[in-house]
Amino acid sequence: MTEAPSYLSPTGQEIVFLLLGAVAVGSALLTVTTRQLVHAALWLVVCFGALAGCYLVLTAEFVAWVQVLIYVGAIVVLLLFGIMLTRAPIGRSADLDSPNRPAAVIVAIATAAVLVTVVVDGFRMAYVPLEPGGGSAGELGASIFRNWVLPFEVLSVLLLAALIGAIVLSRTDIRGRD
Repeated sequence: MTEAPSYLSPTGQEIVFLLLGAVAVGSALLTVTTRQLVHAALWLVVCFGALAGCYLVLTAEFVAWVQVLIYVGAIVVLLLFGIMLTRAPIGRSADLDSPNRPAAVIVAIATAAVLVTVVVDGFRMAYVPLEPGGGSAGELGASIFRNWVLPFEVLSVLLLAALIGAIVLSRTDIRGRD
């Protein structure tokens, strides 16, 4: 008879996962509460890096590298180019503050409470031992190219349209031709 895993004594992997999760949540909060756009983008880099660390702890090395290359290397760079091309204010900006902050905090806390309740209730007694190679490139590639091709392509076209729109909006010499 095998001994049931103890839920009250966390392993080293679980402690590192919780610490990385706390860093991800903290940097995500700083991303949406800072009043400087460039600082928000940098906090987003920290959040994405912590998520990549979580994937590494879960032995999904390929997904972790994709997280770093795509989100940190491409999406954040795209955001920074969008900020620079549209000549958005880089320093502190009063426009980034909203009078609806108390309502937003209440909605965010309520949403977080619902999500935590659902996850805890759904996975209360679930325990899955981590096995090396669980996030292998073969399994992930098969899943992406079978089930997620269309959403992936739609997202890439959407990001391309956003970049082209930012370039068109920032160019003043295009508007003068009539």
